[in-house]
Order: sequence, then structure tokens, then C-alpha cells
Amino acid sequence: MKIKDVKFILVSFLIWRVALQLFLYFGARLFSLQGNFLGGGVTEYLNNPNFWSWLNFDGEHYAAIAQRGYQPLTYFFFPFYPLVTRFFASLLGGGLTNIAIFGLLVSNTSLLVALFGLWKLITLDYKEGIAKTTIILLLLFPTSFYFGAFYTESLVFVLIIWSFYFARQRNWLLAGILGAFATATRITALALLPALVVEFFHQNRKLITAVSLKKFMSLLLIPMGLAAYMYYLYRATGDPLEFFNNISIFGQQRSSNLVVLPQVFYRYFFKVLPNLAYSYFPVVFTTYLEIITAVLFLALGVLSFLKLRLSYALFFAAGYLIPPFSGSFSSFPRYVLILFPAFLLSALFLEGRSRLAKMAVYFILLVSLIVSCALFTRGYWVS
Repeated sequence: MKIKDVKFILVSFLIWRVALQLFLYFGARLFSLQGNFLGGGVTEYLNNPNFWSWLNFDGEHYAAIAQRGYQPLTYFFFPFYPLVTRFFASLLGGGLTNIAIFGLLVSNTSLLVALFGLWKLITLDYKEGIAKTTIILLLLFPTSFYFGAFYTESLVFVLIIWSFYFARQRNWLLAGILGAFATATRITALALLPALVVEFFHQNRKLITAVSLKKFMSLLLIPMGLAAYMYYLYRATGDPLEFFNNISIFGQQRSSNLVVLPQVFYRYFFKVLPNLAYSYFPVVFTTYLEIITAVLFLALGVLSFLKLRLSYALFFAAGYLIPPFSGSFSSFPRYVLILFPAFLLSALFLEGRSRLAKMAVYFILLVSLIVSCALFTRGYWVS
């Protein structure tokens, strides 16, 4: 990488990180405090909202798992992120504050490393301008603040990006190992398996040998992260699918029965949207963010099969389809953060557009990010 490319990534990351703290500051003046699910509890949050805000909602669960291990009804949260956080925090004696510090360090460092990987991956096929626009779109996306929070998004993202990169470099063993850690972090990372299998046969389509097939076996490591967690769940609860079978406890919108995508869209358009409490802005904003994201990414997913590498399109499609199986688009605007082909395809679309069109897109994303971040840090559910 050139020095100017490194500088662009570092500056973009720092501007994004500083901006999030400003959005948190604005949030305290825009929205009243919602007292439930605050990072560290109400007392710790009020003492230092600039720090504990980033542990709101699921961040509390991951921190609790890192501190005390799994408790009943917490198996929905995959283990690799809290394990990594716990390991580093233990070097300083553990404790909730140390866990929070190191968890946030893991998240933010992972994002920075992921951005370098994303740049290298994109510039294998496209010019630097596309890589720049992709990174800008990713950092401006309305839920990108989760990359800097006590959440798994950054860790699974960096594992996925570098797994793809090493696959493109024909280092299948590293791709498989990183993929295994990814599926131990989030179930959506299973989308790597069909994508990298297709990538392997695309690269070796002219000659399949015993040596290449041996390398292909490395990709079978990818689901091993999930398999290891399922084995743990079987030993701990007797149900290897405990993470899915009790998903309904996280909201009435979710179901432990598999629901197909058309049913989810039908429910939103004919049941959820017509019955919203339109006088309550946080719910209206969040719900429309969910359905707009679902529609937009569906369109991008279809186009990806026409415009992008087949492995990227398959990863996009599988990563899109896995979350709605629970019957809801709740959290969907956060789940799509790891679908890097969507941001790449959007960058390609903007490439031929006027500067004014680009600025309009950036402005809409920025305003949405400000509102989303402000709501989240004040204790409102966003995604």
C-alpha cells in the first residue's frame, strides 16, 4: 500500500471515531434518557456516559458473558468476542471496567485492520477511487457506530474481510482458519462457506489436482467455529441449537420457527408499518430504517450477481438471507454492516455520478448516522 492510502484510511477512521463522540454529545441534548439496558447500569452510565454508552443493549450481554461466563438465556450471543475480551482484560485482573476497555479496544482496532483489508481486497480488481468511496459509504452508514461499540460487528467483519483476501491470494488454510473464528463470532459468517467454495473452484476451474483438493479441505474449517459452539451448547444445555430455539425471548418480532423472506416483507408492509405509533419518533425511525435497509439491500443483492464477482454475490445473498429466518428485520440494519459487496456495489454505482449526487447520498447517510448514534447512546433501541 502507498503511504497516501494508509493516510486516507487512518484519517477516515479517526474522523469517524471523533464524530461518533460528537454525535453522542448531540444525543444528550436531542433526546431524553431511556433508562433501560444502559452500559454498566444506570449509575455507571450517568457517571461517564461518554464511555459506557458504547456498551448499551447487547454490549451489556457480551460484557456479562466475558465477566461471568454464560448464564441462562444468554446463549444467543456467540462466544469468540467475549472470549477475546476476557483474555485481554484478565491481563489486568479482569473486572467490568477492564472488560469494557479491552472490548472497545478490540472493536475499534478490528475495524481499523478491517479497513486495511478491505482496501487491499477491493484494489485487487478496482482502482483506488472505488476503494475510497466504499470505505466512506461504510463509515457513513447509519449503523456504522456499532463498529466502535462493545459489539461483535468489527471482529466478525475483520475476520471475513481477511478470509476473503487470503482466499483471493490462494492461501486457503488461512482463509479457513479465519472463517472458523468468524463463525464462532456470528452465525451470519456461515455465508463465507458457499462463497469461498465457489471462489476456490473459480480459481481452479482449469485444473483440479489432488494437491488443490487438499487445499480445498481447508475451507471445511469454516463451519467448525459454529460446530464447536454447538457442541458446547449440547454439553451445557442439552440443545446444540439453543442459540436459535430461544431467539423469541429477544422480542415478539422474532420466532424460533424458520420464516421465509416474503413472509417477513408481508408482515412489515401489512402489519407493522400500518400499526406504528407514529407519534413516537424512535420507533418510527428504527422501523423505517429496518424496512428501507431490507429493500435497498435486496435490490443490491440482485444486482451483485450481474456486477460483482460470483463469490462476492453469493456471500451477499447468503448473508442477507440468514438473519430474516427469525421472522423479523429487527437488527437488520446492523447485520448488513458485514456485507461488504453492498458497499462496493454502491461505490461502483456512484462512480459515474455527479459530485452533487455523491454529496446528496453522503448527506443523507450522515444525518441518519447522527440520529441513529444519538438514539443508541441515549438508551433507545436502534438495531
